[in-house]
Amino acid sequence: MDEDSEVPPLPPRYRFRDLLLGDQSWQNDDSVQVEFYVNENTFKERLKLFFIKNKRSSLRIRVFHFSLKVLSCLLYICRVSLHLLQVSVALICLLETTLLTYLSYKASFGNIWEQILKIPFMLEMISTVPFLITILWWPLRNLFIPVFLNCWLAKHSLENMINDLHRAIQRTQSAMFNQVVILISTLMCLIFTCMCGIQHLERAGNKRNLFDSLYFCIVTFSTVGFGDVTPEIWPSKLFVVIMISVALVVLPIQLEQLAYLWMERQKSGGNYSRHRAETEKHVVLCVSSLKIDLLMDFLNEFYAHPRLQDYYVIILCPTEMDVQVRRVLQIPMWSQRVIYLQGSALKDQDLLRAKMDNAEGCFILTSRCEVDRTAADHQTILRAWAVKDFAPNCPLYVQILKPENKFHVKFADHVVCEEEFKYAMLALNCICPATSTFITLLVHTSQGLEGQQSPEKWQRIYGKCSGNEVYNIVLKESIFFAEFEGKCFTYASFNAHKKYGVCLIGMRREDNKNIWLNPGSHTVMSPTDTCFYINITKEENSSFKKQHKAKSKWTMMGRDVPKQLPVHSIIASMGTVAIDLQDTGIGPGCGTTLTLPGGGSNGGIRRPSIAPVLEVGDTASTQTQELLQEHSEDEALPHDNDYVKGYPPNLPYIGSSPTFCHLLKKRMQFCCLRLEKVNLNKNSTFLCYNLQIFKNKIIIVYAETAGNGLFNFIVPLRAYFRPKKELNPIVLLLDNPPDTHFLEAICWFPMVYYTIGSIDNLDDVLRCGVSFAANMVVVDKESTMSAEEDYMADAKTIVNVQTLFRLFSNLSIITELTHPANMRFMQFKAKDSFCLALSKLEKKEREKGSNLAFMFRLPFAAGRVFSISMLDTLLYQSFVKDYMISITRLLLGLETTPGSGFLCAMKIAEEDLWIRTYGRLYQKLCSSSGDIPIGIYRTDSQKAAASAIFVNVDDCEDAKELPSGHHGSRGCTSSEQPERPPLRRKSVQWARRLSRKGTRHAGRAGEMGDQQRFNFCCRSERQELVELVKNRMKTLGLSAGTYDEMDDSQGTHSYVLINPPPDTKLEINDIVYIIRPDPVLLKSKVTGSRKCSTEKSSLSELETKFETQL
Repeated sequence: MDEDSEVPPLPPRYRFRDLLLGDQSWQNDDSVQVEFYVNENTFKERLKLFFIKNKRSSLRIRVFHFSLKVLSCLLYICRVSLHLLQVSVALICLLETTLLTYLSYKASFGNIWEQILKIPFMLEMISTVPFLITILWWPLRNLFIPVFLNCWLAKHSLENMINDLHRAIQRTQSAMFNQVVILISTLMCLIFTCMCGIQHLERAGNKRNLFDSLYFCIVTFSTVGFGDVTPEIWPSKLFVVIMISVALVVLPIQLEQLAYLWMERQKSGGNYSRHRAETEKHVVLCVSSLKIDLLMDFLNEFYAHPRLQDYYVIILCPTEMDVQVRRVLQIPMWSQRVIYLQGSALKDQDLLRAKMDNAEGCFILTSRCEVDRTAADHQTILRAWAVKDFAPNCPLYVQILKPENKFHVKFADHVVCEEEFKYAMLALNCICPATSTFITLLVHTSQGLEGQQSPEKWQRIYGKCSGNEVYNIVLKESIFFAEFEGKCFTYASFNAHKKYGVCLIGMRREDNKNIWLNPGSHTVMSPTDTCFYINITKEENSSFKKQHKAKSKWTMMGRDVPKQLPVHSIIASMGTVAIDLQDTGIGPGCGTTLTLPGGGSNGGIRRPSIAPVLEVGDTASTQTQELLQEHSEDEALPHDNDYVKGYPPNLPYIGSSPTFCHLLKKRMQFCCLRLEKVNLNKNSTFLCYNLQIFKNKIIIVYAETAGNGLFNFIVPLRAYFRPKKELNPIVLLLDNPPDTHFLEAICWFPMVYYTIGSIDNLDDVLRCGVSFAANMVVVDKESTMSAEEDYMADAKTIVNVQTLFRLFSNLSIITELTHPANMRFMQFKAKDSFCLALSKLEKKEREKGSNLAFMFRLPFAAGRVFSISMLDTLLYQSFVKDYMISITRLLLGLETTPGSGFLCAMKIAEEDLWIRTYGRLYQKLCSSSGDIPIGIYRTDSQKAAASAIFVNVDDCEDAKELPSGHHGSRGCTSSEQPERPPLRRKSVQWARRLSRKGTRHAGRAGEMGDQQRFNFCCRSERQELVELVKNRMKTLGLSAGTYDEMDDSQGTHSYVLINPPPDTKLEINDIVYIIRPDPVLLKSKVTGSRKCSTEKSSLSELETKFETQL
């Protein structure tokens, strides 16, 4: 064996001799043992660690020193013969001070004098060294020693004690509290010093006790100065002058620091106490900048729920509170429940101040008024991450502006993407009028009291229906729906509306988290299902009173049918009453129409009737087969063979919900997406060519840039359940050219084009086909959302839309604004009495504290304008209703759950008025096609609705002349409609006759030039605008015949009725919002029932089948 491989011998036993002399046998060893922190092993460092560095031991030393100083002051006051005790206290204080000075000493000359010349050290020497001298020389025991100066040393020890206390408990107390303690201690030291000094100096004159000296000091320092007690000798007078001078210097400094801390505390908002956080419930609102509108919307919506009245709202904002917010938070209603904290969500100290770990929820809102909206989203994402890192169990409610940033906050409990909801709502406004108004009213908390004092009937019913909201309840716990256990969904929905006036719109299984809107007549309700319904209030807050009334004829027709009764038995039992199926053909207007049932085989005319709603759906029934007739015809259209149904292959951002859509078999080239490239004939413009190939009117969307959110505008208009024959061409009018990623996303959709231009330019508007457009959507510009004056951010958009409204009055213009308060300027008419009356009504509702005061503005009621800030309440409501975001996404088509229905609309034509009431329509739809109506979009005449409001004289110049027997006074009193001045009325009629006479003879040959000049001068503003547009169209080579002349009568107004009562009468041109069942799932059910009529599958199995088929 080699020597190197041998094991070295063990070292000898370690002995005490080795400890003294060292281990000589291991001197050749190269290993070195290193000891760390050897400087802390010295005696001085250990003392320093005990007296200064250690937090708890240092605190005990400070308390002990403070107690000694207070004891010395008390011994001075008592004046007892305890000289030995005083000497002992002085000796201990001197030793302690000397030791602390030694430990603070460093090896430098300047540091020695710095320690000696400190005021606490000098005072310590003055008050303790004389006591040691008296020990050496006993006659000096009667020497006066200013022991009362120890009060200043006690004050110094108190300050150090508070600092050590903060270090020991590892919690930063309020600086305001520390400063108050210092101020009080300083004032007490001044008074005590002055009292003891005067009492000692006055011994040479009039001997005064300590109480008289204290009385003199209080009177002097309070500037009262009674003069009954005054110093007699000059030393005491000089001492008083010195003490007053010191007080005038020291106290103002302390008060200034206290005032500064008070102001800073007012800005920062202080802290939310831990005790309150543990005993009370609170939520935190994190914003980058707090505006008064945002604050009031949040507070009004949050505290609208009864069970949230005891919650506190902690506002965490990095900016200083502005004047308006400060004024609002001083109102007693909010001052006791809202706490403003200035701080950042990225700092743990500020999150600790807000007690984020104890919060019931955290709302993180994004500032939409920022110029760079992407940067605003990035700030929101960091706040969400910081809150999740600090308080993982705190529920998060996050608002995001850009859809591409949504996946960063996917972990949040509830997320609302502004651009997703905005563009989807604008898209549905084009096919379901006033969807934005419907959704806005549905997500606002209201009791339906708006407009109830108005004399106008439409305002009362419109305000009453606006109080409807979405609620949920378990079937077995419900009075509304418990009796429908084992019945089909449409049967439960119809009978609940008929009996209670509630509208059942959806359900959710106990073992499934997905919500289905109108799952169809083949879905059977189980006791554990969660029902979602629309009503004025939730069932728990409702009282039930039985009403004994005679049943009407249409109610008798809808009588209950025995469970699982075959269809042929129902028809046989009804005799002449037949089942009337719905004609599901959707016209170019707004959707489905109802046809009058035809006569019998004998050619006679039978009375219209409505079939009852079956308790259990029958997949083999004729109703279901005819319901799918439209779907089959749509698939067989010969001219649409280039279309397929599928998922878009290129999604513009991560996190977008895939939707089954109409797509092209072959993607369109990017160059063909340009509107100018559609022209096949160089001598023909796009508009002339488009008029020949497109059967439906186009939809124009104006936006500043083609963002990813614009993708959500196209998807609802190309959804698979939209009939191919009703797809409207979409033209994107953009200020800036789109990027490649956006073009890759839209090139698979049929009839989607873009062009570069602006609505500021009339030529660009005409080139994009405005004369063939049914709707024009104007999206608010991101670059104009920030302005020096907040409400001026919409100025350019409002003026441009007003210009389009005057030029193309027949065009339906849907506008998005930043601020809801600016809606009153849309379609503004300064002299319209009807609009002025609505303005007064809005002010009255706002004075009553209504959150929906803007709802009576005509553009908003008609769905022509909306603000995305109105949907902020959707995020606020999700704190109480966690299902609201999902239901809203399903209604808008942002999500497609297999088995869930979709929102569409049908128009009531003249031949459909045989239905008569909304309740009969409900029965008709449920019994025939399984559709569920949820509201009405109604258009009334202003003259019929507001007979008390007359038309202005200036507007009458361009209006049609009323018949001679009609003066607008029928149905209204003289007090309601004042008469016009006779002279003015006659002059208007005279001018109108002259205008007509001139127009009648304008085209005749040989007309005089003065008559033509007179006709030119008498032209109205409307005629000038018409000629302007036609001249521009001729200049651009466009056909002027396609331009519809304007109609400025504007004698109608529209509004939305959410879940109207069953006895509401239907009117012509009513548009009914309906939730139609999923046609693909219904088709799969019919196919499965034909193969095996006895086999019944559950809804979850059909969902799996649907997903596999897709």
